[in-house]
Amino acid sequence: MESNNQRKWKKGGRKPKIDPAVYRYSISFNSEENTKFLSLCEQSGAKNKAYFITSCIFNRTLRVVRIDKNLHDYYMRLTTFFGEYRAVEVNYNQVVKALNSNFSEKKAMALLYKLEQATIKLVQIQQKAIELTKEFGEKYLIMRQK
Repeated sequence: MESNNQRKWKKGGRKPKIDPAVYRYSISFNSEENTKFLSLCEQSGAKNKAYFITSCIFNRTLRVVRIDKNLHDYYMRLTTFFGEYRAVEVNYNQVVKALNSNFSEKKAMALLYKLEQATIKLVQIQQKAIELTKEFGEKYLIMRQK
């Protein structure tokens, strides 16, 4: 008679494991221990709690991955900002060509002056964003080294 793990694999269902885990154990935690366990499990980046427990018991190395939400949010917003900035750059030349070809010289110069003022403000905003990014990077690196 064949055991479960020696059965031939048929087309339907999962392929049977060679050495299935059939031995089960139970453990109980109080609320403080449970909180600490869940925190450690989350910090480890283990795909599930059982993997975390077996890794701890058998001294396997666990990889700890910490994601800084503030850094991630800042990075996403900065990326979005520079994406929009690039879009403005692409449209800038098209606007200048349209002004020169569709308006009289006097009207085009007046509109170009307004465009120039808006561009100066945009450059100032970009410089401020670069300064803030440098400050954020310096503070973040100091925090990470502690």
